[in-house]
Amino acid sequence: MTRNNSYLAAILENEVGAKELETALAEAERDGVNLLDALEKAGHDKSRLFARIAEAAGMESVELTATHPPPSAARLLDAETARRYGIVPVSEGVVAFGDPLDIETQDTLRYLFNEPTEIVAASPEHIAAALERLYPAADAELETMIGLMSDAEDPNRHDAEGSTATSPDGEEPIIKLVNTLIIEGFKQRASDIHFEPLSKHFRVRYRVDGVLREVEGPPRRLHPSVISRIKIMAGMKISEKRLPQDGRVEIHAMGRDLDLRVSTIPTNHGESVVMRILDKQNLTLGLPNLGFGSDDQNRFERLIKYPDGVLLITGPTGSGKTTTLYACLNHLNQPDRKIITVEDPVEYQLSGVNQVRVRSNIGMTFSAALRAILRQAPNIIMIGEIRDKETAEIAINAALTGHLVLSTLHTNDAPSAVTRLVDIGVKPFLVASSVRGIMAQRLVRTICESCKTSYAPAETERRLVGDLPALWRGDGCAACGGTGFHGRKGVFELMNVNDDLRRMIHAGAPTTALRAEARALGMRTLREDGMSKVADGLTTMNEILRVTMRDEA
Repeated sequence: MTRNNSYLAAILENEVGAKELETALAEAERDGVNLLDALEKAGHDKSRLFARIAEAAGMESVELTATHPPPSAARLLDAETARRYGIVPVSEGVVAFGDPLDIETQDTLRYLFNEPTEIVAASPEHIAAALERLYPAADAELETMIGLMSDAEDPNRHDAEGSTATSPDGEEPIIKLVNTLIIEGFKQRASDIHFEPLSKHFRVRYRVDGVLREVEGPPRRLHPSVISRIKIMAGMKISEKRLPQDGRVEIHAMGRDLDLRVSTIPTNHGESVVMRILDKQNLTLGLPNLGFGSDDQNRFERLIKYPDGVLLITGPTGSGKTTTLYACLNHLNQPDRKIITVEDPVEYQLSGVNQVRVRSNIGMTFSAALRAILRQAPNIIMIGEIRDKETAEIAINAALTGHLVLSTLHTNDAPSAVTRLVDIGVKPFLVASSVRGIMAQRLVRTICESCKTSYAPAETERRLVGDLPALWRGDGCAACGGTGFHGRKGVFELMNVNDDLRRMIHAGAPTTALRAEARALGMRTLREDGMSKVADGLTTMNEILRVTMRDEA
C-alpha cells in the first residue's frame, strides 16, 4: 500500500475494535510491515479488510483465486508492463491492481491504455500469484535479457574476430539470447521458430500446434547479430546475405536431444530465418498415436504389411506426412528387413535404417539415389517426396519388382493422387498395377484435457455432427497457454485400391468417379473422419472446418 498505516487505520476503524487496531498499528510500525498483515496475524480476515479499503476508494474488489484469469488474457498485456505496475489482465478491458489507494499509478494506467479500461482491486498476494501463472519465469528471464540488451550502448559492435562484447558473467549476450529463444520455443512445444525482420521491429514467432504465436522480440538493431549467431550455429556462410541457405544444428537441452533445421532467405528488410525443431523423442511415435480410428488403423496396417507395391501419403505442407512415414518405418523396422530412405533433408536419424540424403548440387538427386539403392537389395524403400516423372517411374518400377515403396505427394485428397501421377507423366496402367493404397491426412488440434468442458451443441452443429447431447471445448488454462488446445492428432482419408478401382484407373476414370467408388467401398472422407473425432470429444467443430474443405457431393 502506498498510503501509511495511520491512513489505513482510519479506514478500518469501524471494522476492527479500537484497542485491537491500536495494538496492530503499533506492531506494524515496530516490524515495518503493512497494517493489513499485522491484522491478519491477529486473526482477522485480510480479504474482507482489503475489500473494505477498495470500497472506500470507490473500486470493485475481486478475488483472483476465484475468477482465475485465463492465460488467454495474458495476450492483452505484455509481461514487462504487467510486472512493472503490478497489474493482471482479468478480461478484455479489465485489469486488477493491488493498491486501490494509489491514485497516481491508476491515472498512469488509464493513460497507458489506449482503450477505456476498468481498474479493479485485488490483493497484492493474489496479483503476484496470478503474474506467475500468466507470465512464467522463463518469459521473465527472456524479457529481462531483451531489456538489458536494449539498454546496452552498442551490443552489435564486433571486434576483429567477429565476436560481440561479453556480458559481465563472461557469456556473450547474443549467444545467451539466441539460446534462450530456442529453449523457450521448445518449452512452449513449438515446431518451428520464425525470426522475421520488419521495417520497424524484429518479430519472433513460435508455431505451436500449427498456429503461430508472436512473442517479445529483440530490438530491431540486434537483427544482424542474432542472424549471424544462428548462421554460425548452423555452419552457414555469414557473409552470404543475397542467397538462401540451409543448415542444421544439434543441441542438448532440458535432457533432450534436439535437431534444428535452419533455413535463411533474403527479404526486403534483411534475412529471415526459420528454425524447425525436431525432437528425437518423437521417434518413439507409433501408429496408434497418430489418431487413427480402430478400423482405419487395421486397414492401414494391412497395407504396410504387403511385400510390394506403392503406398502414398498425401496432404499439404505441415499436415504430418513425414511423421506418418516415420511411424510406418518404426513399425516395419525388423532385423530381417532392409530399409533404405531417400530424403531431402534427413529429418530424423533412425536406428537400423539406411538413410540417404539428396544432394542435387553434386548430382545426387532423388532419381539418382533411387537407381543406386535398388542395387542395395532393400525390402522397403521410403522416398521423401515424389516430385517428377523420373522419380515416380523409378518408384513404380521398384514396386513392380518386389519392393514396398512408401512416399508422399502434395494433393488435397486421396483420389487426386492418381490424377497427379498421371499428370506428371506416369502411364495409367502403371499406376493401376503398382499403387496399393493412398491416404490423405490433416492435423487438427486436440482439446486440452486440463480445461475440457462440455456444452450443448447449436442446431447448425447438430446438422454436421449428428444429434449428440453434448460437445466439448477447452476454456483455456496454464497447461495450454490459454488456447484450449494441447497437441495434435491426424484426420485421415484412406483409399484401398482394389480390383474395381484398378480397372477404373487403367481406363482413365476422373477423380470424381474414383472418389464415388472409394466411398462406396467404405472410405471415410477427411471431413467425415474429423466429425467422428468431434463426436468422440477429441477436437472441436471449428477446428475440423478450419482444416478440411467441403466434401464434394
